[in-house]
Formats: sequence, C-alpha cells, structure tokens
Amino acid sequence: AVVSTQSTGEICRNDKEKVLIEGSINSLRMSISIKQADEIERILCHKFMRFMMMRAENFFILRRKPIEGYDISFLITNYHTEQMYKHKLVDFVMEFMTEIDKEISEMKLCLNGRGRISAVEFLKNFN
Repeated sequence: AVVSTQSTGEICRNDKEKVLIEGSINSLRMSISIKQADEIERILCHKFMRFMMMRAENFFILRRKPIEGYDISFLITNYHTEQMYKHKLVDFVMEFMTEIDKEISEMKLCLNGRGRISAVEFLKNFN
C-alpha cells in the first residue's frame, strides 16, 4: 500500500549520518542512516541491523525492511501512541540513535582484538 505523506523532513549530520522523517495522517516513519567509516563498520552495521530486523516483532515499531539508502526504519502508528507511553517511544528511539554508534564501535574493537590475537598465534608458528 502506498502511504501518502503529509510532511517529510531529513536531518543530516553529514552525508553518511542522517534521519528521514515521514509523517502521514495516522503514522510516522523514521529511517536512520548510521555512520559507517570503513568496510568493517559497514559489515558490522549490516549484520547488526539484520539481526534486529529478524526480531522486529519484539520491537513493535521496527520495520523488517528499511527504506532504500537507510539502514533501519521505525514505523510509529496511531495504535502505538494510543497503547504505549509517548515519552517512552521517544526515549526508545533517542536511546537507540545514541547507543548504536557505541555498539558498533565496541564490536569493531572486539573484532580487532580477536584479529590481533589470531595473528599473534598464527605468527608464533614461524618462530
């Protein structure tokens, strides 16, 4: 079904970090593009978002497929605002946006640490 948007706005920190907000009569869709500085961050972000989208039914406002050009999308309908606390919905989205960069950075550090340990162990065989 095609959703006719009443208002659309894009908030950009830079060309890689942006949020598209599309409003309609009874819903709001937020699509988020997450900073990915290199290939490792791109892979980690893709895997993490895929992991979350596979569990979209547990995150009531998460869409299974993001808008093209974005990494993840949330759909907040009038049902959500009637059944849930509005301030908690806003808190969830804000917390998600602030924590996602931290999570990907932590995963990257962990991956680099594992790679370093593996390389050291592998190179011990040549001494």
